[in-house]
Amino acid sequence: MQKILLAEDDPNLGDILKDYLELKGKFDVTLCKDGDEALRQFNKEKFDLCILDVMMPRKDGFTLGKEIRKANADIPIIFATAKGMMEDKTEAFGLGGDDYITKPFRVEELLLRINALLKRASREKQGEEELPDKFQIGNYHFDYVAQQISSNGHQQKLSTKEAELLRLLCIKKNDVLTREEALLKIWHDDNYFNGRSMDVFLSKLRKYLRDDPKVEIVNVHGKGYKLLVS
Repeated sequence: MQKILLAEDDPNLGDILKDYLELKGKFDVTLCKDGDEALRQFNKEKFDLCILDVMMPRKDGFTLGKEIRKANADIPIIFATAKGMMEDKTEAFGLGGDDYITKPFRVEELLLRINALLKRASREKQGEEELPDKFQIGNYHFDYVAQQISSNGHQQKLSTKEAELLRLLCIKKNDVLTREEALLKIWHDDNYFNGRSMDVFLSKLRKYLRDDPKVEIVNVHGKGYKLLVS
């Protein structure tokens, strides 16, 4: 049985979600009422997925998600927010979140998102050994596992989404990485907001690689992107 960490300060909503997921999804759900309690539980037990309410006392969901991501680079994280603002969605992905859901939401939709993330995580785990995790990009050395780019003694840490996007570009080096493929593999949804979020990460990657004139990430009109290394 897969274990879910649910951080939700609304006791009524928390109990409803816990009961539904345990009954319909057949998950083992640990419910925490604030961010501090959730972090303690995360450090005590092994979980397969986290659902974090953004607005919580003591430690908000974004801060909690950042600390969880530092401890575990791979565990799927879903942020639940009542705001629905573009800034919140961008921050959620920037912190290494895998998905977000805006309140109020249907519990059936949450279950679908959970199942999709767990299936993706399972596929990635099974195929992880087949994909390289270290790349030479011109003068840069990229370590996907360490989420770091290094060159001439200088290191640049990457967020999880930046590392995932750069690895896809490296695997497709000098070839087109379609926009749809990148969105579906990393964000598992090619909607407008995810596309805008990806554009932000691409801009950051271009900045990290700008000191080597032989390395360039270019837009391929109507298709996607290409990492050019000459």
